[in-house]
Amino acid sequence: MPELPEVEALSGFLAEHLAGRHIARVQPVAVSVLKTYDPPLTALEGAEVTAVGRHGKFLDITVADELHLVIHLARAGWLQWKDTLPAAPPRPGKGPLALRVRLAEPEGAGFDLTEAGTQKRLAVYCVRDPRDVPGVARLGPDPLAAAFTPEAFAALLADERRQIKGVLRDQSTIAGIGNAYSDEILHVAKLSPYKLAANLTDEETAVLYAAIGDTLRGAVERSRGVAAGRLKAEKKSGLRVHGRAGEKCPVCGDTIREVSFSDSALQYCPTCQTGGKPLADRRMSRLLK
Repeated sequence: MPELPEVEALSGFLAEHLAGRHIARVQPVAVSVLKTYDPPLTALEGAEVTAVGRHGKFLDITVADELHLVIHLARAGWLQWKDTLPAAPPRPGKGPLALRVRLAEPEGAGFDLTEAGTQKRLAVYCVRDPRDVPGVARLGPDPLAAAFTPEAFAALLADERRQIKGVLRDQSTIAGIGNAYSDEILHVAKLSPYKLAANLTDEETAVLYAAIGDTLRGAVERSRGVAAGRLKAEKKSGLRVHGRAGEKCPVCGDTIREVSFSDSALQYCPTCQTGGKPLADRRMSRLLK
């Protein structure tokens, strides 16, 4: 799933390739992709792209300074830039193509939105205000914003009785962090993903705050200038524990472990994060009862 660093990089990439250019056609292909109908997608056609930005994990393409094409890539969605799109109009079918945006200039250039798998969650909205998108309206503070201070972060955690892994992934609490970077952040902070957020000491809170900033900014810097098609590989190459169960921890050499968490799985290092104790896989334990 693209998270804040990848969406930030995509935003920068699209700003370079779209800003100042005009949209020729916006063609939805998958029935499920378009979540709004007023204004219609045709309102974007012939208009100039004036800016590209990000809200958490949402891309925001501003057109004519008054309309917004907001994109959420979800778990299996991706954006594929093409200097030359196929001349024939896309046909609805069982393939991964969900939506195509064709530019007026340079002629034939544009991008496709694709989504792998059978669960179709990729979402596109055409709105007058990004806050008209429910997911954007619910977003918590951006962890790279100037207002996200140590004091603001400590206040967010003060009454949180949830495990810190879940808090970091909750978009209404902090925008942009998903499963992968929450694993990376907790590994850097040397914290158990199961620890209750409200039970963190002042020192642990400060260390976690620094880990959030360092991890996300480092990932953004690695992704800066990388072409859209290579961002997935760049993300994977920079991860130290996420997706690396069974490999050696790059810090201590212990074996990275995996347990189920919510609707996915998390990876962690027992030596670095849990005092050498493997975490119980609670979902599996319930299944075995």
